[in-house]
Amino acid sequence: MTVLLEKRRLIVSPGLAPAQLREEDKFGRPRHAEVDLTIGLVNNMPDAALKATERQFMRLLRQAAGDIRIDFHCFALPSVHRSQTAKWRVDRQYTDIADLGRLKFDGLIVTGAEPNAATLPGESFWPELADLIDWAETNTRSTIWSCLAAHAAVLHLDGIERQRLTTKCSGVYDCAKIADHWLTRDIPSPLKVAHSRLNELRAGDLAARGYQVLTQSREAGVDIFARKLRSQFVFFQGHPEYDALSLEREYLRDVSRYLAGERDTYPAIPSGYFDSETEERLAAFEARAHVERRPALSLELPARTLRSDIAAGAAATAIFANWLGYLSDGSSTASPRLDMETR
Repeated sequence: MTVLLEKRRLIVSPGLAPAQLREEDKFGRPRHAEVDLTIGLVNNMPDAALKATERQFMRLLRQAAGDIRIDFHCFALPSVHRSQTAKWRVDRQYTDIADLGRLKFDGLIVTGAEPNAATLPGESFWPELADLIDWAETNTRSTIWSCLAAHAAVLHLDGIERQRLTTKCSGVYDCAKIADHWLTRDIPSPLKVAHSRLNELRAGDLAARGYQVLTQSREAGVDIFARKLRSQFVFFQGHPEYDALSLEREYLRDVSRYLAGERDTYPAIPSGYFDSETEERLAAFEARAHVERRPALSLELPARTLRSDIAAGAAATAIFANWLGYLSDGSSTASPRLDMETR
């Protein structure tokens, strides 16, 4: 999938917009037109979140871009297991990962994936993800590593092991700026960020290996951190790209899995997310679910209302605007050193 993001309109190619229009917009603009950036998204999220993840990052980049025009490409690691429907979408609409080295990217965003193994090196996608980490260090000006991808990157680069949490970190948390950095310039502090993970990286372990923690939550721990290598690597333990309903969808998915016997424990209510009346209704439903555990009970979930103060859009847009500004101000990326090959 190749998408042209700009302030005025969104052109998707190939196949989703007339060829003539795509050519005029992408290649026919005058030489004095706005700065252009080429950005890739390596989308490894599970099938149910595949399209939502594309949409969330495209929305954020478009809101943050101002007059910058972005050529946006979607990729997926072939080793991430897909249903036939999702595989068809990736095969038909995503750019082949083998073309990554040919296109000369300014920036890259790499998402997490649904874990299936006890350790990251035990995941089927680990060899491809490790190759991608090495490639991005040489061939991008900056790369964002999100959630599991952030955990994988620091493990591959510096042997930093993530730690298993006793309970899942899920909710919207106040994250405070704790260091001056171009990425967090002009963002409010604290900022609200969604987190959804079973593991964590600890501030002390990161600092000992030269990483700079930029934002942190008293409850959720490290949020954003960074390290300057040959590329500026940025790491998100949270999900600034999430829309307002993302955590609700994950929570309802996990409730349904519990009721269907696909998981042993009932999920905790996301912290700081639903209003107090909804939390009371959901707690009562959980008590009922332990007694009447059956798949059809998910149809009787109570009505839900989100808290009014969870919006994080302005802060997320400012973070991505700073990232795009960094990409625009820098020199062009190096010539590709390594072609990513499908396995």
